[in-house]
Parts: sequence; structure tokens; C-alpha cells
Amino acid sequence: MTRTPMHIETQTTPELKHIAELIKGIATSMLTTIEADGSLASRPMYALEMDATGALWFFTDTRSSKVERLGVANLAFTDLDDSTYVSLSGHGEIVTDRGHIERLWSSFARPWFPDGPDSPNLALLKFVPHSADYWDAPSSKMVRAVSDLVSIVAGKPIGMGEHGSHEGLSGGALLVGNRA
Repeated sequence: MTRTPMHIETQTTPELKHIAELIKGIATSMLTTIEADGSLASRPMYALEMDATGALWFFTDTRSSKVERLGVANLAFTDLDDSTYVSLSGHGEIVTDRGHIERLWSSFARPWFPDGPDSPNLALLKFVPHSADYWDAPSSKMVRAVSDLVSIVAGKPIGMGEHGSHEGLSGGALLVGNRA
């Protein structure tokens, strides 16, 4: 069974457009929340959509412990083949709008929700990003290999790509800067 790729709506700011471009081919992320005892818990989540405001949408079970711990959360996207890494800090919200659930429904979710979009414990997790850190290295394996070799000889990272941050994503993004 083939997964439906994440749907990405047209983004409203250059910063959100940049984040969308970085994660467009990376549908599975790791959602990290803070447990009641202060420890971190991570679990894989399959992104269904990035809406025009930059919010990311996932299916979730309302009985899951993560539902109570979405006040502070992080999403991490990784594409090893392209050396792209994105970390989004924000918060999550539970949405039970049946129309939205039906619009995003795909048969891929049926093993977790056997009653389809009418499954009683099915909800949407809306992740609202507040800030983002990203690392985007050259995707050519030859370029990366040469950069690695030069870095070893030089004793410091050389040509490792772009690293930067975007702040204030949910209330108008502001580019913080390139920290490559």
C-alpha cells in the first residue's frame, strides 16, 4: 500500500515557504513531548498536511497519552539522502472536526482506525510551529564526501551546508539568521 504524500498548501510567508520546501518529501517525523515526570517521549507521526498557516496535521487516537502533553512539543524531520534536518518547536491541539478528518482520510490509517473516519477515538493533532531550526547540506554524495574529507584535514567543519532558524512562525515569521 502506498502512502499518500503530505499535502502542502501555499504558504503565506517566505519563512514558511522555506520550511515547506525543506520538509515536502519527508512525511514521517518524530513528535517529542514532555511527560508528567519531566522526561521526553518521542513517537513517529505521519504528516497528512501542512496548511496555509504552517500548521501540520496528523491523525491521532484521543486515548493516547500524548494528547495530554501537547502544550510544548517538537517535531523533527530527517532526510538522510539529502542531508536535510528540520526541528520545529511549537504546541499541539486536538481537533475533532469530522469534515476535516474525512477530507484527510486515507486507507493507510485503517489499521489504527478500523472504523475509518468514523472511528470513535480518531481525532486530528494540529501542530502549530513557533520556531524552526534547519540544516540543509549539499545533496550530492560526492560533494558531502569531499566536505567530510576536507573537514577532517582542517580539523573543523567545512562546507557542511546551511544552518539557520526561523522564529515567530505562528505569528508572522522572522528570519533569525544563517548559522552555517
